[in-house]
Amino acid sequence: MIVVDSSVWIDYFIGVQNKQTSKLHESLGHKPVAIGDLILTEVLQGFRQDRDYKAARTLFEDVTIFAMLGKEMAIKSAENFRTLRKKGITVRKTADVIIASFCIDQKLPLLFSDKDFRPFVKHLGLIEV
Repeated sequence: MIVVDSSVWIDYFIGVQNKQTSKLHESLGHKPVAIGDLILTEVLQGFRQDRDYKAARTLFEDVTIFAMLGKEMAIKSAENFRTLRKKGITVRKTADVIIASFCIDQKLPLLFSDKDFRPFVKHLGLIEV
């Protein structure tokens, strides 16, 4: 199973072709694909047209959706952020810290194109697809 970040889903839905969207396209219907509730929010809030929103909601019915945050994960996320900050790295978005921390904790690979995940790969053991 792979978790797919909003950075890839957004590119996928607007028709960007890159290695990440190709990997997503290959995986859909053939391999287990998952997202987090935060990712679902990030993706769905971006649709302007109702028909596109509804099409995405239908696609997400076949995708595993994880609840990514609770007390323990909130603490782990804060600790991961602080670990990176001590190394001089500041992650811009709290949602990315939570997503990366969840994937690290659950040992789930993450498919992403957002550069904010790179420090998690390099310093904290995030598995990149």
